[in-house]
Amino acid sequence: MHLASLNLSPRYGALRAMRNMSLALVFSAMPSLAAEDVTVLALGDSLTAGYGLPEGEGFVPQLQQWLRDHGQAVEVVNAGVSGDTTAGGLARLGWSLTPEVDAMIVNLGGNDMLRGLDPGLSRSNLEAILKEARARELPVLLVGLEAPGNYGPDYKRDFDAIFPDLARSYEADLEANFFAPLTARLDEPGARQRYMQPDGIHPSTEGVAVIVEEIGPRVQALVERARN
Repeated sequence: MHLASLNLSPRYGALRAMRNMSLALVFSAMPSLAAEDVTVLALGDSLTAGYGLPEGEGFVPQLQQWLRDHGQAVEVVNAGVSGDTTAGGLARLGWSLTPEVDAMIVNLGGNDMLRGLDPGLSRSNLEAILKEARARELPVLLVGLEAPGNYGPDYKRDFDAIFPDLARSYEADLEANFFAPLTARLDEPGARQRYMQPDGIHPSTEGVAVIVEEIGPRVQALVERARN
């Protein structure tokens, strides 16, 4: 049917205009729907990518659902690559930061730590990522990790200091330790058994849910920074 064949009376037009005005008022009163969508790039490694988990149960999809459940119109882009180091994240940053990106989560450093790479190199790579974000005026949530003691106290001190130091220097939001929500609920052996996959490195679906519940409000604040 062509539009020209519809016989719309003036009365119908007036009613339609009133209806549209009413709908506009309803939607303007709902900030979660009226707010402009925000695109958040999640730049990371296997912890971001959702290694070992079924589709839809990794960090990014669970985080996006949490945000939407809390009234945020957000798209979280999964830029997690399993096995990536801070150097790898930096190398692909340019083409990952498309014009649509409004904010960024940086969750890198775990593979640097597992390989015992020089913390100075990790710091330098992460700093370059934050410099690029600042140049593009993108707010950032920097997600840290704590090194185990097996590389010695000097390594642990230098690695652990990377994230709070850079967050302060570049005015980034900080989640100090990705795994802290798990060990806050149980001691380390108990957390590994309940919340981790058999490899002891990657969180299970339940573990990711606990992490997202903790980190969600920080990402929500990041989204508001991007909007403002």
